[in-house]
Amino acid sequence: MPVFRTDSVIGRGVRKMATSKGFRKVGPKVVPPMDRALSRLSGGRLMISKFLVPSLVLTTTGQKSGLPRESPLACVPADGGWYVVGSNFGQVKHPAWTGNLIAHPVATVSFGGGHHEVTARLLSPEEKAETWPRLVAAWPAYDDYVESSGRDLRVFHLTPSE
Repeated sequence: MPVFRTDSVIGRGVRKMATSKGFRKVGPKVVPPMDRALSRLSGGRLMISKFLVPSLVLTTTGQKSGLPRESPLACVPADGGWYVVGSNFGQVKHPAWTGNLIAHPVATVSFGGGHHEVTARLLSPEEKAETWPRLVAAWPAYDDYVESSGRDLRVFHLTPSE
């Protein structure tokens, strides 16, 4: 459960900071490494991002290297799994993890101290339109990231492979 609501004074301040040009340049270099380290140290229980939005660490298989790649991501737990958005902090390019999931849809999620093998499915435009309001309710900056990136953000549903 996030500590701060996105509609609180602190949440709105963080959103404003997270969508600024400066943060879009620095954030991708600072936040993911810190979240990866905190998640590893806490057994998946702690990440900076979790103070504002539900978050997980997604481990994909590199589409070119074949090596495991860890990506801390905001998520929306729903429909028996998690929705994740390839926002890349509003950058113009899709994040590498989205290409990894397209090439290798089986991945691992670390969420709330548990580890789950998942299968990823890229949402169709219709499914994405239906799901988008839930995603923006969790992290309103997604709409800002669409505008700043100029691209159609990829949205995946991660379902546990039981």
